[in-house]
Order: sequence, then C-alpha cells, then structure tokens
Amino acid sequence: MLIYNTLTRTKENFKPIAEGRIRMYVCGPTVYDYSHIGHAKTYVAFDTIVRYLRWRGNNVRYVQNVTDVGHLLDTGEDRILKGAARERVEPMEIVEKYARAYFEDMDALGVQRPDISPRASAHVPEQIEMIQTLIKNEHAYESNGSVYFDVTSHKDYGKLSGRKIEDLEEGTREDVREEKRHPLDFALWKKAAPEHILRWNSPWGIGFPGWHIECSAMSSKYLGETFDIHGGGIDNIFPHNECEIAQSEAANGKPFANYWLLTGSLTIDGVKMSKSLGNFVTIKDVLKKFRPQAIRFFILSGHYRSPVDFSDGALEAASKGWERLTAPALAVKQKLNSPLNAGEADSGIVKAIRDARINFISAMDDDFNTATALATLFDFNKVINTLLNSGETITRGTLETIDAFYSETGAGVLGVIADQVSSSVNAEREAGLIQLLIEQRAAARARKDFAASDSIRNRLAELGVTLEDGKEGTTWKTQ
Repeated sequence: MLIYNTLTRTKENFKPIAEGRIRMYVCGPTVYDYSHIGHAKTYVAFDTIVRYLRWRGNNVRYVQNVTDVGHLLDTGEDRILKGAARERVEPMEIVEKYARAYFEDMDALGVQRPDISPRASAHVPEQIEMIQTLIKNEHAYESNGSVYFDVTSHKDYGKLSGRKIEDLEEGTREDVREEKRHPLDFALWKKAAPEHILRWNSPWGIGFPGWHIECSAMSSKYLGETFDIHGGGIDNIFPHNECEIAQSEAANGKPFANYWLLTGSLTIDGVKMSKSLGNFVTIKDVLKKFRPQAIRFFILSGHYRSPVDFSDGALEAASKGWERLTAPALAVKQKLNSPLNAGEADSGIVKAIRDARINFISAMDDDFNTATALATLFDFNKVINTLLNSGETITRGTLETIDAFYSETGAGVLGVIADQVSSSVNAEREAGLIQLLIEQRAAARARKDFAASDSIRNRLAELGVTLEDGKEGTTWKTQ
C-alpha cells in the first residue's frame, strides 16, 4: 500500500508501527457554528480511508478531537467565545449545540463515528502537564501569565510545511510581540482577561490552553507518543500541524506521527470555502437538496489530496453519475426479493468479480485513489448490465455473489451504495406495493391503455420512484 506522506512529499510504502494495528488521529471541528460542505470533504475522505484499512483486515483506532476551547483567531479572540457572543448564550451551550449538529451531519453522510472523540476542555490537565514538560526541557517560557513555545529551540520547526523561520513574516499584534521572545512563538497557555469566560487554574495563573496543544496532548494520551497516521485539511498545515509536531517532539523526544495525510480544500469559484470568508454552504442545506450517497460520490470522485470546486451544478452532475453507478446494484437487490432458481454462481461472473476486486484494491492501495476505485465499479456495471438485459435465467447464487461484491466495496468501503433497497421500516411491504403498481402498469400497456400506464409512472415519480423499462421487464429505483 502506497501513501503520499506530506512530511516527506513522496509516496511511501505504508508500514504501521505494529503490523495489522493502525493508530490514526485526525484534527476535528471547532464547534462554534454549523459545519459546512468543506468539512464534509475532509471527514468523508478520512471515513473512507478508515473503512478501507479495516476492510483490508487492520485493527484501526481512530481518534478525532472536538475543539471546544482555545481556537484563537488572528485577533486573539476565541472562536467559541465569538460564537457565544453572537448568539448571546453560554460558551458551553454553543459547544453542545454545534457538537450535536456536527455529529448529526456526519451520521447523515454515513460517516462512521470515531472510536474516540475527546474534547479539549476535558483534557486541560493533560495539556498543562505537557506544557510543564516543555518548560522543563527549555522549549517554552512563561511571560506575564501566558506560556509560549520557543520556535528557535526546535531545529525542525517548519519541516512539514517547508517554511523556514527566517523566511516567515513577523506577527502584527504589538501586544503579543511584547510578551514573546520571537514573533513566531506560539501560545501554549493564555492568561485570561477578567472578561474571559472560559478559564482554568494553572501553575501560571488563571487562563486557558492555546489551540495547538490540545491535539498533542490528546493524541499522545490515546495513541502513544508516536503513532501511524495524522490527518487533517491542507489549510491547517501551518501553523496548526507545524506547531503540533514541534511541541510534541520537543516534549517527548520522539517522532510525532509517521505519515501525514492532508485533504485538499473545497472551493467555490476557485476560492477556499470557509466561515471566515462567509462563502460557505452548510452540510444541512446541501442535504436538503441532494441524497447523502450522492454527496459522498461527489467528494470521492476526486482524489482526497486534490481541491474540489463546489456548485449546485457539480452536485447535480454527481447525482446523475451516482444514479448510473447504483442502478445495477439496486436492480440486483430487487431481483433477490423475487422467486429465483437455486444454483451456484456463474463462473464468468465469479471471474469478473475477482478481476474487479483486484482493480479496486489496486486503486485504493495507490494512496486511496477513490476516483479510480469508482471507475472500476463503473466497468463492473457494464458486465452486470449485460447480464441483466440478456434475457438469460440468473441463479440466486449469481445474484448473491454480485450483491456481496457491491456491498463490500460500494457500500462498505466507499459508502455510496445503499445497503438496503429502501430504508423504510416497511421496506418489504413498500417494494411489494411498487411491484403491484408495475404489474398494473404492464397490464394497462398490454391493453393499450397508455393514459393509465403514464398515470402510474407519473404518480410514482411524484413519490420519488423512477421506473426503467428493459428487456427483462421494468425495474425501479428511489430518488
């Protein structure tokens, strides 16, 4: 398996620290507002990576933090406090509201929950302990009740982003400059002003942790001082990820993460989508227009490292592509609900599945190339469409083998094919009623009552059920 490691800027053969046991950390959301579709791009990508690693037989511990304190803007303002001021509520009310909203969005998109979702506010003691270690090791210093990391004390500072200290621009905030030894030194702990609501006791007085220290403290607690994969968005490579590495390696004296996987940004008209720019669309709004599997299809149609430009037109095109991808899989599931001849799987289909699985694995083993993996499923669809339209008798064994392959890859790994024909509680009854209407429509067509035939098709379409006529009869799918 080859993985592009941003730390080395090369594709490397992936070798976990312990064979078959992978430890992975991904920077999670700052919960002060609704998540936007850019967040969906990042977390759908890492969800797919985790699903694939597990499908390949690995034990994966997936940790994704929730930032509920300490994410400072360039102005020095905490994002959580900004959200609380905006809505005139307590900071923890903001945190609870938007943390719940984030997980609701992820659940809707089929993003499987991380094994551990630690909150920064619940791990302040661990952060304080790491800061004390950094001070003891002379990598950090206290200044006026705040603590800063000394970037000049860590010779490798800048190795992830490729930036050099001497080339970086100095900060512009005079009040911070006066406290720092070097303009690029970053806050590990901030002294709380009297009006600052989020505050904890510390050896340096009342204050709150900086943004970067939380990831270092929580990842080491749950994954160890050195772990396999660190993920996140490319926009956080500097300063956040860079600072994580510096403080972790300075505190522990060991490499932080062996492989760095960073997702490309999602843009609107070529401009990165972000809340600070105001050009964002929430996941909830997108879900009102498009099916979650179609959104996943849109995201996975590009490589996780590549930027993607968002528009309703792009989602509409992706939705049509998703329908073409899923139609044969749904047709197979529907046939499995009807009377079938028993029998073993057709040898030709078994070979086609074996070849498709090899191609699917080859694509995903090449730095999780989901676009190529989807292409292998489209190629496989050609074989299945030919079979379904051939008029030949198809055994239950053949259909079950095909269905299992779609369930493993399209549903289990990529999450773009629904595992059920319908998510309704009464799915079997619903399918039976639709089939009854199809039979009535066929009878109407046989007696040349095309008005009745068209009426049935149109009424079903209004209910989100599309009929497709083929050589073997009429099949249906839900929109």
